[in-house]
Amino acid sequence: MSVKPDTASALFAGPFALATLSAPDGPRFPALVTPEGSALDLRSALGDERLTMLDVLDGWDTLLPRLRALATDPGADRTPVTDLRVHAPVAPRQVFQSGANYRRHVIDLHVAHRAPGDDRPEAERRAEAAQIMDRRAAEDLPYVFIGLPSAITGPYDDVVLPAWAEKPDWELEVAVVIGRPAYQVSVEEAAAHIAGYTIANDLTDRATVFRRDMPQIGTDWLRSKNAPGFTPLGPWIVPAESIADPDDLHLTLKLNGETMQDESTKDMIFKVARMVSYASQSARLLPGDLVLTGSPAGNGMHWGRLLRDGDVMEGSVTGLGVQRTRCVGESA
Repeated sequence: MSVKPDTASALFAGPFALATLSAPDGPRFPALVTPEGSALDLRSALGDERLTMLDVLDGWDTLLPRLRALATDPGADRTPVTDLRVHAPVAPRQVFQSGANYRRHVIDLHVAHRAPGDDRPEAERRAEAAQIMDRRAAEDLPYVFIGLPSAITGPYDDVVLPAWAEKPDWELEVAVVIGRPAYQVSVEEAAAHIAGYTIANDLTDRATVFRRDMPQIGTDWLRSKNAPGFTPLGPWIVPAESIADPDDLHLTLKLNGETMQDESTKDMIFKVARMVSYASQSARLLPGDLVLTGSPAGNGMHWGRLLRDGDVMEGSVTGLGVQRTRCVGESA
């Protein structure tokens, strides 16, 4: 089961975006999608019946001019996206996730988790947290960890909430899609290694983030973030050249129609290029890899309302489209 995309979901910045699609009972294929909602099968357009989205991204520098030309080709054979199934736009080799990267979100957490005996007014504690964030942005490093590609699912697929997940929560994020191998690149060089951007909802079970049996170990991202389907991705990869400023995009997540997250990437402590550069200092980033850039304030823990069977999440980001996913309890 899945939520059916509509024509409005195809809206994105620029003349085209990329997607992985399929006929209802057919194999997946990489596609070029227009803002009007039509799709061009890149296997036939580029003359390779075995082509995947990873292949497209592996050859990004060479293929980008051809994709630009195909987007405006009046003779191309196109199909309405609404007649096709939309999958996660890419199956990455590696997923890099990040946390504590939105200023207001981290300040809220700092204020909410005050130390025992700290009876200072909230305004004073909030000012202290703001100073810590300023110092962190200037002197510290991003917080990045590894996710599993097997957690990725499509932008309209149902999300199964495991029976063991006591506090499943949403985390809408901008995801960077790598288009050129990157290893130990500078902040100034990072943009040249980005193919485009997409939407990710990096679900987390809050009850299993911290190891209760071995608190000295700290966080357990394997269990809390990597259940199958815990990372709805897409619908589209929008080329970086179509996004004027990735550090000025608006994210909105609605739960059953009610706005829960509503923030700009301007609030990020570490900007997109800094995140890509930092991840590349330790790991070799490959075409198709994802760098998730963190989630803003407004998670379920903030509202005291976690995900449950039947919930519908709608996540949108300026210029990147809309994803809609329905939660299904495993026991249901």
